[in-house]
Amino acid sequence: MSDLTRLTLAQARDGLAAKKFSAVELNQAFIDATARAKSLNAFIVETPEKALAQAKASDEKIARGAARPLEGIPLGIKDLYATDGVQTTAASHILEGFVPRYESSVGANLWRDGATMLGKLNLDEFAMGSSNETSYFGPVISPWRRKNSDAKIVPGGSSGGSAAAVAARLCLGATATDTGGSIRQPAAFTGTVGIKPTYGRCSRWGIVAFASSLDQAGPIAQNVRDAAILLRSMAGHDPKDTTSVDTPVPDYEKSVGASVKGKVIGIPKEYRLDGMSQEIAALWDRGVEWLRAAGAEIREISLPHTKHALPAYYIVAPAEASSNLARYDGVRYGLRKTGKDIVDLYELTRAAGFGKEVRRRIMIGTYVLSAGYYDAYYLRAQKIRTLIKRDFDLAYQSGVDAILTPATPSPAFALGEKGSTDPVEMYLNDVFTVTVNMAGLPGLVVPAGLSSDGLPLGLQLIGRPFEEETLFALGEAIEQAAPKIVLPEAWWG
Repeated sequence: MSDLTRLTLAQARDGLAAKKFSAVELNQAFIDATARAKSLNAFIVETPEKALAQAKASDEKIARGAARPLEGIPLGIKDLYATDGVQTTAASHILEGFVPRYESSVGANLWRDGATMLGKLNLDEFAMGSSNETSYFGPVISPWRRKNSDAKIVPGGSSGGSAAAVAARLCLGATATDTGGSIRQPAAFTGTVGIKPTYGRCSRWGIVAFASSLDQAGPIAQNVRDAAILLRSMAGHDPKDTTSVDTPVPDYEKSVGASVKGKVIGIPKEYRLDGMSQEIAALWDRGVEWLRAAGAEIREISLPHTKHALPAYYIVAPAEASSNLARYDGVRYGLRKTGKDIVDLYELTRAAGFGKEVRRRIMIGTYVLSAGYYDAYYLRAQKIRTLIKRDFDLAYQSGVDAILTPATPSPAFALGEKGSTDPVEMYLNDVFTVTVNMAGLPGLVVPAGLSSDGLPLGLQLIGRPFEEETLFALGEAIEQAAPKIVLPEAWWG
């Protein structure tokens, strides 16, 4: 593996500025690494020619002294983001071959700041999944392995391709999306850093919708500093997205390394679930001690409606998915199966185009929105959502600056190990993350240790609305205190 692929994003940025190597050389190193990593299935589409063309333009800007914040930095783009002239599928057969003539707002921000695109990253179909096993293009394989085992490990989902690509050093950072934990859970599973910003911080325009009131764009990167650098470019007000918030975007990188002395960290007692594994509980306790040693004040808090979050989420999210995915009918774009009439065309197209998990969630969503069940399920779930948000509001009003929790209830598992007979078993992976989406809050996951079988474990920090800077400062404190997690060597090629 080329030494250039071992750089962090910040190191690559500084190396390019110092002209230690060119953007073309940097991008070629990652193109070569990606070509050797086909077995991980992290990319659906690779765009080496586009990356090299962008890198050449970056070298010209650097030579003129006109470098932009991400000049020449090679990124992977989750295949949920529309990319002008490049196939965008949401990892679904129903969109296979769809080539947009427009760019997502977040993508446009990245290209504005000089980043290059290595390709489109695999994901769970329409972002529905917690393991990246539901993709029409096949599962993503994590670069991690258990000790003394060759079992294929999942990278988490839905942003499994993004997390696996960063962990395998196939790109310097990746875009991702988070509806109920789809940035944070794969980051925890792969020893990377992922942040779900506050709802409205990043534009959703040009990103294939799953659940519009929950979806949020964010980055996955090797460390806290790299995530902060990426989020600054990704974030910003967008008049094309009515949920986008018109507030200035801070220089997040400046908060990395800031003192956390005096910060009040809440520890929610409801997150100590019955049956929680001892190593997850021990990791959480170590995280508390690391922040205390850094000068933070630790305070036990109560988030009493946490226990209702998962069932409420799995009513709200499928309901919104049912509505959003109604547009995929074979009429205007994407897959079309010919039928004897228009209704037959709809039914045949959607049956052939959507995978099992997507069909399951559409049916759940349609059921809970139906006339006889709307009040009993959807309306009640929205009321619970309001109570969940109020729990967080009260905690922050009491003086808490951020909340520390585990990121996942377990380390990553092997392909086919969960959810094959009972889908609820897979849904339980989101137990620590869905509350953040239900309340619209920012959440950061930082790698904090290894499990007994050698797989990464992460801790989650939940912040006040639009106070991602606090999370970056606290995340850096954990990163500095935690044992260094070395990304795996390239057994895959």
